[in-house]
Amino acid sequence: MIAVPDQPPTVQAVVVTAPRLPPLAGDAAFSIVHLTGEAIAGQARLDEAIGQVPGVSLFRRTSSAAANPTTQGVSMRAIAPSGAGRSLVTLDGVPQNDPFGGWVIWTSLPTPSIEAASIVRGAGAGPYGAGALTGVVALEELSRPNAIVADAEVGGLGQRRAAVAGTTEVGGAEVFLSASGDHSDGWIPVRAGRGAADDRLSLTDWNAAARITAPLGRALMSVRVAGYQETRDGGLVGAGSSTKGGIASITLAAQPEPDALGWRLQGWVHASDLTSTFVSVAADRSSTTPVNNQYATPALGFGLNAALQGQAGALTYEAGADVRETQGEDHEQFRNLGAGFTRNRVAGGSTLVAGLYGEASYVSGPWILTGGARLDGWRSQDGHRTETDLATGKVTFQDNPANRDGLVPTGRLGVRRDLGGGVAWRAAGYAGFRPPTLNELYRPFRVGNDITEANGALKPERLYGVETGLSDGEGALRWNATVFLNTLKDPITNVTVGAGPGFVPGFPGAGFVPAGGVLRQRQNAGRIDAWGLEGDASYALDSRVDLRAAAAYTHARVDGGAAAPQLTGLRPAQTPRLTLTAGADWRVTDRLGLSGDLRYESARYEDDQNVRQLDSAVTVNARADWRVGGGASLYAAVDNLTDAGVQTGVTADGVVSYDAPRTWRIGVSFRR
Repeated sequence: MIAVPDQPPTVQAVVVTAPRLPPLAGDAAFSIVHLTGEAIAGQARLDEAIGQVPGVSLFRRTSSAAANPTTQGVSMRAIAPSGAGRSLVTLDGVPQNDPFGGWVIWTSLPTPSIEAASIVRGAGAGPYGAGALTGVVALEELSRPNAIVADAEVGGLGQRRAAVAGTTEVGGAEVFLSASGDHSDGWIPVRAGRGAADDRLSLTDWNAAARITAPLGRALMSVRVAGYQETRDGGLVGAGSSTKGGIASITLAAQPEPDALGWRLQGWVHASDLTSTFVSVAADRSSTTPVNNQYATPALGFGLNAALQGQAGALTYEAGADVRETQGEDHEQFRNLGAGFTRNRVAGGSTLVAGLYGEASYVSGPWILTGGARLDGWRSQDGHRTETDLATGKVTFQDNPANRDGLVPTGRLGVRRDLGGGVAWRAAGYAGFRPPTLNELYRPFRVGNDITEANGALKPERLYGVETGLSDGEGALRWNATVFLNTLKDPITNVTVGAGPGFVPGFPGAGFVPAGGVLRQRQNAGRIDAWGLEGDASYALDSRVDLRAAAAYTHARVDGGAAAPQLTGLRPAQTPRLTLTAGADWRVTDRLGLSGDLRYESARYEDDQNVRQLDSAVTVNARADWRVGGGASLYAAVDNLTDAGVQTGVTADGVVSYDAPRTWRIGVSFRR
C-alpha cells in the first residue's frame, strides 16, 4: 500500500489523456490520501486496497469477497458505517453507488483498471455534492498511453481470478478495454454449533468495460460503457443473491488555459437489478425455511454535471451544477407458512437531488486559502408499498408515503501553511449531507429471524465537522496526522422497536416476528457525536526496505433524542474504536520482493443496543514477488496467515459468523 501524505502544490507539465479538470490548489488543505495504480493493482479487490487507508471501511468486516451487496457501502472515520454507505464513490466523476441502495458493487471495479484513487476524508463539497457525507473515493481509470495491466491467480477455497486492462491508439483516438472474472467456492462462516443449514459464502462474477477518448477541438471527448454481474451464496442453504447492471457515460472537457476557461460536461446512466433470497434457520440449525424471495429490483439512476474552471492571478476557481435522479422498485414474495410463499410485495419510488456550487483557492507564498459553498434541493416522491395475497390477488397492506422535499446548504473552508522542510499545517471545516436511498425509504428486509422495516418519512442526514493536521512530505520519513470533530445529525439507523415471538404493535406491515428475532425500523435517530485521531507514516530504511504504519481512533456516541432515547450514550453499530495497520516491503534482490501487513481492529457492536459484541481481531498477510522480466512477475501470498478467527456477525440467539480462514494464492501479474 502506497499512501502519499498531503504534498505542497507544485507546477509541472502534465500530459492530459483523460477528460478531467485539474484539482484546485486548495485541495491540499483537506485530508486527502492518494493511492497509486501500482499499489491498488497489488490487491485482489479494490475495497481491500482502499480499506488499508486509516478510517476507511465497509459496513461490516467482511470484504466484497463474501459480503452481501447490500452491506458493501463505504464510510469514513467509523462515525457510523451503514449498508448504504456514507461516502460517495466516483470513477472519473461518474457516481458508482447503486441507484437503489447506495452500496457499491466492488467486483464491477477490477483493480487493474484503476490508475489512481484520491480518498477525501471529511464531508465533501464543491463537485462532490449529495452522498459525500463522510468523504469521497475519487477513482481514475487507466489512461496511460499504450498501457497494459493484467493479473491471474488461483488459490485456496477454490479461488480463480483473472483481470486485464489496457489502452491503445486507434486512428488518433485512445481505446481502453478491460475485463475480469472471479470465482471462489468460499467458506462456511459459522463454526460453533454448525448444522446442515449452514452453507458456503461463494462468489462468481464478471465485468467488462470499453472507453473511447478522442480530441474534439481543444477539448477531449470520452464515451464509456461497462457491464457487470455477480452471483453469491449467502452462507445458509437457500440464501443467496445476484446483481447485474450497466453504466454508460459521455464526458467532454477542456483544460483551463491562460486566455480561456476550462470546462467539463458529463452525462451518465446507471441501470441495476438485484435478486436475493433469505431464509430463517431452525433452532438446532438443521434446516432453513425460505422467508423472502426478492425476485427483481430494477433501478435506474441518471445524472448530468457541468463545471467551469479558471484562474485570475493567484486565485483559481470552479463553479458548476449537477442533478441526479433515481427510480427503482422492489418485487418480492414473502410470508411462508410452510407450504410456500403466500404474499407478494411491490415497493419503490424515486428521488431527485440537484445542486449549484462554487469553490475558489488563493495561493500567497506559503499560504493556501480555500472555500466553497453548495445549495442542493432534494425530493423523494411517488413512494408506494403494496402487498397482495398470491392466491387471491387481494390487497393485504397498502402504504403511500407522502412526498418530501427540502433545501440543504453545505460548504467547506480550508487553510494550509507551508512551515518549511516539507512540513505543513492545515485546518478545515465542512458540512455535507446524504439523502436517504430508495432502499432505506421503501424496502423492508429480513436476515435470518431479524426483520427491518422501511420508513418513507426519512429525511437527509447532515454532517458538520472541523479538523486540523500536520504532515511532512519530504525525506526518508514521511508522515501525516489529523485530529477531527464531527457531528452527524439525523443519522439513518436501524432502531430496535420490538422482539419476537409475536406481532409488534404499531408495525402492521412487519407481520409475525419469530422467536429469537427482533424488529427494527430505519429512523433518523437524534445525532452522533464523534472525535478522533488518524495518521500514517512511511520510512525508507534504505534503498531496499520500506516500513509503514497507520492508525485511526474514533470515539463515537449516539444521542437518540426523543426519537430513540434508548440509544443515548451508546456506540453506533459496526463502529470500531481503534484500527492499527503496519507493514514492510523488502526488496531482497533485484528479482525477489517480500512484503507483509498486520491489521488490528478493536471490538465493535453488531447492533444498535450494544448487546451483540464482535471481538477484536488481528490478521496478518504475507506476499512474495519474483520479477520474471519485461514487466511480468510471479507471486505467492497467504491471507490471514495465523488463521485468526475474525468475527463478522452474531445473531440474536448468539450464533457467531467468521471471516475467511487462512488462504493461499499464487499468480502472475504484468504491468507496462
